[in-house]
Amino acid sequence: MMSRTTPGVRLLPNAITVLALCAGLSAVQFALTGAYVLSIGAIGVAAILDSLDGRIARLLDASSKMGAELDSLSDAISFGVAPALVLYVWLPGDDRFGWVVALIFAVCMVLRLARFNTLLDEEQPPFASEFFVGVPAPAGGLTALLPVIVTLEFGTGWWSSPPVVWVWTVATAVLLISRIPTLSLKKLRAPAKAVAPLLVGVGLLAAAVIQYPLIALAAALVLYLAHIPYAVRRYHWLAAHPEAWDVPGRERRAMRRGLRGQRRLGLRKPRLRRVAGAARRAVQRGDGGNSDGAGAGAGTATSHVSRVYPPANPTRTSSRKRGWRRIGLRQRER
Repeated sequence: MMSRTTPGVRLLPNAITVLALCAGLSAVQFALTGAYVLSIGAIGVAAILDSLDGRIARLLDASSKMGAELDSLSDAISFGVAPALVLYVWLPGDDRFGWVVALIFAVCMVLRLARFNTLLDEEQPPFASEFFVGVPAPAGGLTALLPVIVTLEFGTGWWSSPPVVWVWTVATAVLLISRIPTLSLKKLRAPAKAVAPLLVGVGLLAAAVIQYPLIALAAALVLYLAHIPYAVRRYHWLAAHPEAWDVPGRERRAMRRGLRGQRRLGLRKPRLRRVAGAARRAVQRGDGGNSDGAGAGAGTATSHVSRVYPPANPTRTSSRKRGWRRIGLRQRER
């Protein structure tokens, strides 16, 4: 049995990364020959291989700096350069403007990968590992090809016109370099009760991919884009609730349901800190003794209540106090 430290095991993740690189470059060759379905399939294969190399490296304890750099270079070519060239070859019209759009997309992909590498060395909150910053490289490369996928399946239309494709490509490039949080599938955990339904769903998905590959891919990309508002909302909720950072998913859902129930009933958390702080400031100013000459305990209690609930007629009370002070007299003790 081969041990984990043998050179063959350490070579396996890098070999998968090289295969992903070859698949991305083959997509360009398929596009040059007009085989756009094969071109999209090659980029899809590169995305699958890219999701496997890192997991296999961690599983076999074969992670290395060379593997990390090779993975970034492979992603830049497979999901940046290859989709840009496929779009440039596929889209008729002004070659100069189309080439500018292709360059914008490729540069944004490289910048997205460079930022991803720098974020690995920065300290992040515990919940940040559940999200990507911006759209990840494989999803971005396939999303840019969505007009090609729809045209191959349904024919030409408004979605295949050059201006629409240019705008779509630039918008995808902006999503790549944006700070919008997107969910990371690596951290998703399925409950035990959902395992069987998920396996049935995987079987149905495989059947859909075999029978209608382009429609299934287009639907998956649309669903991915539709999840972004939910990811943003979940990110901000976790940022505002540190108590849920180290809590399992079931307890997080219970906390969210409890907060939603409070909002529906119009309830608010008691603001005890503000009341206690106001009372403490009142005591420090000397309101507890009170110029009315009342006892210390009674005066403190009255001061506390007056900070929470104002008197019935504050104008009369304040004017009465000012009247006693003007003539230099103190109010008589009762």
